[in-house]
Amino acid sequence: MPCKLHLAVIHNPILIASFLGFSLFAASQVPPKPATPKPAPDAQLYRNSTFGFRYEIPYGWVDRSKEMRAQQGEEKGGVKNAVGRASATNDVLLAVFERPPGAAGATVNSAVVIATEGISAYPGLKRAEDYYGPLTDLATAKGFKPAGDPSAIEIDGHQFFRADFVKSLNEKLAMHQSTLVLLAKSQIVSFTFISGDEDELDDLIDRLHFTTGR
Repeated sequence: MPCKLHLAVIHNPILIASFLGFSLFAASQVPPKPATPKPAPDAQLYRNSTFGFRYEIPYGWVDRSKEMRAQQGEEKGGVKNAVGRASATNDVLLAVFERPPGAAGATVNSAVVIATEGISAYPGLKRAEDYYGPLTDLATAKGFKPAGDPSAIEIDGHQFFRADFVKSLNEKLAMHQSTLVLLAKSQIVSFTFISGDEDELDDLIDRLHFTTGR
């Protein structure tokens, strides 16, 4: 591995999905749900002035950001990363779910988790692409498989590295995950999107906007 990434257990994008996996799906043999409709006029709006972005939270979704931050606060200094060291540099900016985590459901519980970690905790990390190797290792260890090649995308003038993964839950249901990685202000900002199909995944990504270009 070219760089030793300091990955905290619940704040790494892939491990967030694994940590919350028990609440993201039920074992019922049902087809994936249809794509989420476009944002309603009264959809919630999350704004982050530090990194200059906003996110349109789908109407009716549940915000669990405070709970995840509280858990993070309890575990700082004790959470081990992928290389066995503790990390206290993570921060969950936003964690929202289609339905409350733990609630019964026959489909993937779609989610969006945005988190940061200091670049200084990642010796050797120079580019967002350097994140791909460890992400893939962690994803495959949790039953995910890469879905196509990683790519570079641009959103409102900001360059992202994108990695997609998929995990089959049963014959008709699969968990799709896309992680966008941005390096900004000496931070690694990860945007993780989880859904039951690719169309909804794209819709969730389309809700991310930046107020200014890079």
